[in-house]
Amino acid sequence: MISVIVPTYNEETNIASLLALIEEYSTQGLITETIVVDGGSSDNTVERAFVSGAKVVLSDKGRAKQMNRGARKASGSLLYFLHADSIPPMNFDRFICEAVKKGSHAGCFRMRFDNRHLFLRIAGWFTRFPSNWCRGGDQSLFITKDLFQKVGGFSEDHIILEDNEIIPRIKASGRFVVLPEQIITSARRFEKNGVVRLQAIFALIHIGYRIGIPQTRLLELYKRLVH
Repeated sequence: MISVIVPTYNEETNIASLLALIEEYSTQGLITETIVVDGGSSDNTVERAFVSGAKVVLSDKGRAKQMNRGARKASGSLLYFLHADSIPPMNFDRFICEAVKKGSHAGCFRMRFDNRHLFLRIAGWFTRFPSNWCRGGDQSLFITKDLFQKVGGFSEDHIILEDNEIIPRIKASGRFVVLPEQIITSARRFEKNGVVRLQAIFALIHIGYRIGIPQTRLLELYKRLVH
């Protein structure tokens, strides 16, 4: 029923443990397949994913391109897009199926970071609200394949913030829900760059996106400021 799609690029330290947790945290019979879509990793991501039992698909680099390619290869009627450094809640697949049975066509989980810094706790707390400002790819995304195809998938013109771009299009065509269970995502970039500093950078990028600054400029800003 559910095809789990994980885009990767140099995620050898995370991918095997994530795939094991997907199996451990899921309900028997609801996961059709787990597809790892690799964007040209130079480490052992592909080998570790294959050994761990995932279906491995190769793609051009770019999260939107990778997730779209995974969706095209998926056989499930539900698609679940999950970042390689995020851990879904126990029984995540059951929660997704129950939400769809109740009439939702797409949605995500609330999120918390694996770091208890006050600013990160506040950021996680805001993910309970339905506003598009509170959405992000780290919350994961489930969507019926029919709706995903109807909205045209992720915009491959977006080389950054592709997860934010698709949400309004989904909401315009179907019912979107934020589930109360929490996904846990890595705070590794915040720990490396400084929590307050990186929060400010992300806020700047999001504001720039909302006012129409081109994708290439936003990506240049990200690469210049984030290590």
